[in-house]
Amino acid sequence: MPRPITSAFERLGRTISSFSVAQRTVAIIGVAVLALGIAALSLWATKPAYTPLFSGLSGSDANTIVEQLRTDGVAYELSDGGATILVPQESVYDERLKAAAAGLPSSSTGGYGLLDTMGVTSSEFQQSVTYKRALEGELANTVMAMKGVKNASVRLAIPEETVFASEQSDPTASVFVETASGSTLNADQVQAIVHLTSASIEGMAPTDVAVIDSAGVVLSAVGVGATGSADQQAGAYEDRVRGAVQAMLDKVVGPGNATVAVAADMSYQSAQRVEESFTTPTDAPALNEAVKTESYTGSGGSAAGVLGPDNIAVPAGTEGDGTFTSEDTTKNNAVNKVTETRTIPAGEINRQTVSVAVNADVVGQLNVADVTSLVASAAGIDAQRGDAVTVEVVSFNGGAAADAAAALAAGEAAAAADRFAEIMRIGIITAGIVITFVLGLILYARRSRRQSRESIELDELMEVRPALGAPEVPFTLSAPIAPIMIDPTPTVGYLPPTADRMQVEIDALAQRDPVKTAEYLRGLMDDRQPA
Repeated sequence: MPRPITSAFERLGRTISSFSVAQRTVAIIGVAVLALGIAALSLWATKPAYTPLFSGLSGSDANTIVEQLRTDGVAYELSDGGATILVPQESVYDERLKAAAAGLPSSSTGGYGLLDTMGVTSSEFQQSVTYKRALEGELANTVMAMKGVKNASVRLAIPEETVFASEQSDPTASVFVETASGSTLNADQVQAIVHLTSASIEGMAPTDVAVIDSAGVVLSAVGVGATGSADQQAGAYEDRVRGAVQAMLDKVVGPGNATVAVAADMSYQSAQRVEESFTTPTDAPALNEAVKTESYTGSGGSAAGVLGPDNIAVPAGTEGDGTFTSEDTTKNNAVNKVTETRTIPAGEINRQTVSVAVNADVVGQLNVADVTSLVASAAGIDAQRGDAVTVEVVSFNGGAAADAAAALAAGEAAAAADRFAEIMRIGIITAGIVITFVLGLILYARRSRRQSRESIELDELMEVRPALGAPEVPFTLSAPIAPIMIDPTPTVGYLPPTADRMQVEIDALAQRDPVKTAEYLRGLMDDRQPA
């Protein structure tokens, strides 16, 4: 091996041999931790990325798919209590194709595939039930494709068509939705599910769809719609009006100087209203017209009279021959007809009231009438509906506000103190680690420098002194210093030409002539400095 590498290993061995028991223990622990860290990092880097193969599996389907993966030698992981199977990303599509070829998962909704297995001997009842199951499966698969939906189930209630009933009931549907972990359905997604289901069934209205989640929360009720019950609608409406009025008053009187209360009375009933209106078009020709004309020519004689009291004929006073003519016209004119059907859902506002209290300490030149007009406009007050607005200037209780402010300030101060203490603790720990590391580096550098310097000096001495028995040995140095004479008869016994003997001779020379020895060593150190 090259001499620099050999020297490095020798210095490392000497450094380790000079360690104390505690230092060796710390070094062994550090090496072990480093090896474990490298092993863990290697395992993490070489571990394949797992992707869900199937989710929401039943126990039988999961067992069959796991057996297939074991046969193929594909690594897998189970999650969600065995309902989800994870496999390496590069094996996902191959395993899905194999599972599909084997008819797995078999417990999933069939959809229109159920109609493929029907035989020619199926009864009408079996056909209707299978068709309904196919519709339910297709709707469930479509709902499960939405973001955040883990599983879905759809049940349809479709009345049978019969000629013996004068009125036909509307079909209804119920949708059960299980969301993924950490996901919730927003109002838009619920509306999408409702309209998707209602539009897929003939004669079904959006208000005929009920949506329930896995927590038992009714997201859409039959007859109400996806916006929730009347109480929920009233609460949402009150919050919206209160927020609008409060934001306006905060700009007028300042934050905290006004409070708003809104009470809305909403209808809990839903109805359907049909209106028909008729109008006559202007300058429109008649659809059809019939004219009837009658004429009679008499033969003379007195004219017939008219009936008088007691049915006695009274002479008309004039004479005629009995000739008369009559004409009758019948016209069928066009008429405009408009039929309007309106569905009135639950949640119509019957009446609302808005109460506003303003702090008397900040009123000043504020006009209460102007504030009332602003509140009425912001809240959408309808006087014909019976809405009312009340604005009063009262004195606010500042004690509770001061206590709340003090409590809030105390909480913020405590939180700030906790944060500062945590920062200090982390800083102290970090500083201790850094200082320990720096001190260790300094000690290691000093030890390495001392050992390297001693090895270099001894090597230089061996290079410039070819034999120890010479009576006079000159030293060739770059610095112009006087030659150093070595005693040809040392007081020590014979030593072999090794580094230990050289060190003994240097010690003897230093005792005899310290000044020349120091100059020689200083010049030797200057020669080893890089140019």
